[in-house]
Amino acid sequence: MIAAVVLAALVTPAPASAPFQELLAREWDVQMERNAVWASLLGDARFASRWDDVRPESLARDAARDAARLRDWDAVDRASLSAEERVTLDLVRRATAESAEAWERGAPLLWMSHQQGLPESLGHPPGVQALEQLGPNLAFADVADYDAWLARLRGLPEYVAGATALMRAGMRAGRLHPQVVVDRLVDILDTQLAAKAENSGFYQPFTRFPERVGAADRARLSAEGRRLVTAAVFPALQGFRAFMAGEYRAAAPAEGGLSRQGGGALYAFLARSHTTTSLTPAEIHQIGLREVARIRGEMETVKAAAGFAGSLPEFFTFLRTDPRFFHRDPQALLTAYRSLAKTIDPRLVRVFGRLPRLTYGVEPTPEATAPHATTGFYFPGAPDGSRAGTYIVNLYRPEMRPTWEMIPLTLHEAVPGHHLQVSLAAERQELPPFRRLVYYMAFGEGWGLYSEWLGYELGLYADPYDRFGQLTWEMWRAVRLVIDTGMHAEGWTRERAIGYFKENSPRPELDIVNEVDRYLAAPGQALAYKIGQMKILELRRRAETALGPRFEVRAFHDEVLGAGSLPLDVLEARIDAWIAGRGKP
Repeated sequence: MIAAVVLAALVTPAPASAPFQELLAREWDVQMERNAVWASLLGDARFASRWDDVRPESLARDAARDAARLRDWDAVDRASLSAEERVTLDLVRRATAESAEAWERGAPLLWMSHQQGLPESLGHPPGVQALEQLGPNLAFADVADYDAWLARLRGLPEYVAGATALMRAGMRAGRLHPQVVVDRLVDILDTQLAAKAENSGFYQPFTRFPERVGAADRARLSAEGRRLVTAAVFPALQGFRAFMAGEYRAAAPAEGGLSRQGGGALYAFLARSHTTTSLTPAEIHQIGLREVARIRGEMETVKAAAGFAGSLPEFFTFLRTDPRFFHRDPQALLTAYRSLAKTIDPRLVRVFGRLPRLTYGVEPTPEATAPHATTGFYFPGAPDGSRAGTYIVNLYRPEMRPTWEMIPLTLHEAVPGHHLQVSLAAERQELPPFRRLVYYMAFGEGWGLYSEWLGYELGLYADPYDRFGQLTWEMWRAVRLVIDTGMHAEGWTRERAIGYFKENSPRPELDIVNEVDRYLAAPGQALAYKIGQMKILELRRRAETALGPRFEVRAFHDEVLGAGSLPLDVLEARIDAWIAGRGKP
């Protein structure tokens, strides 16, 4: 079993005289039991035979428990805590209050969509269409691990029933995804269900046995796995597919957007939650409009440097269509991504004093989800080192994947973006698990977008087309601020959002449509990127101004990443204190 080794890494032992640490450890155990799938991805095998409980009554019970738990955090004697412990207390209390409010606002009623993948943090159970990705991403060391996986397969129909009940609760509350999101989810399920049981991700663990598992056990486990995929898993998925394509879609609106469903208060909460700020949707919309205008000006400058005489829209068309910017086949595109990642690796020491021990790899997006997935994403490694981090790139239709977007994507998703940010936090063994393993979207995605900008300091944007690619990706995140708030708070239609995106970005139409539907499926999530990047850039400029010749970029980056993922206001206080300390003679 992996559990004994992993728990030593996950649970920081609390001194008997430290009641706060004991309280944290108990809370972490509660959260691991509640988030069983995420626990498994972290390497914690205590709940490896279970899925999360997503039944509405269970989520309501959890929310009530969180609301009551606030009294425990408020009762902690702050004066007895260290400065770092006080930060931890504030963060735990904040997360507890937000979890309770999320249920009160109805946020979980919209969690199931084609975008809901495997969880990256607390409170994000996997989407039904993402369940088959779990097995291939877990380590199986002995027979007990496989038996636990069989138990999960047996319990999958119950998980799907809970998800169905939650979606029905959303129907009753008037919180539904639009039909285009439903159709995408159904299409993914259709692709999964068309596969043979032996080719399914659910069966994949039985295709890779370690030597310690003997022949008799292999035969037993494989036979039972095949039987369960055929007799339990696929029928459950078929039933969910029928529910979504029939009953749910019939009730779903043709046009999306929370403002059309009376969801203004929910969207305002999601905007605050994802950005970790007090910004309103209207304020974010205006920030987006200003950033779009600024970046368009920079695009005009780079266009001229490239020697293109036409208009900006004509330059967009050129970048979308000229064959020089595309690889001919998926394998060539994958090879190019892997080569780029290894080009970046040795340059990191220029701007970072501390690098993670955990390695990472570059792999393609699963075929079933590739047509609906974004260009690339990062899947974190296990904290105990049993699974490397993975930079996952979309190879579907390579003729729609321009080379000028490869550098910013790799900087964001792999290094120095998410791989550094997530892995360095996980290695801070002196911090409790909550601090090392939790993920604040504005911090993590803001860091990813800031990392794209770091490509200039790493010497990667020598070509004007690559520079334009960086601006294109920054524009993409600025456009998000306008479109996400536009559709969910300003009454924009999907078609208006797609048109606005096309007017301001050369990204291929496939990506643009996928992105707009992503914003429909996950209200507020896309706001975190640009808001987070702008805050990190603001803090860097503040440090450069205050410290002058004493500013050292490697020390600044180590400080930003040195305390794990943080809300933006907490990060700001940390950097201000760091500036004050560095500024002393």
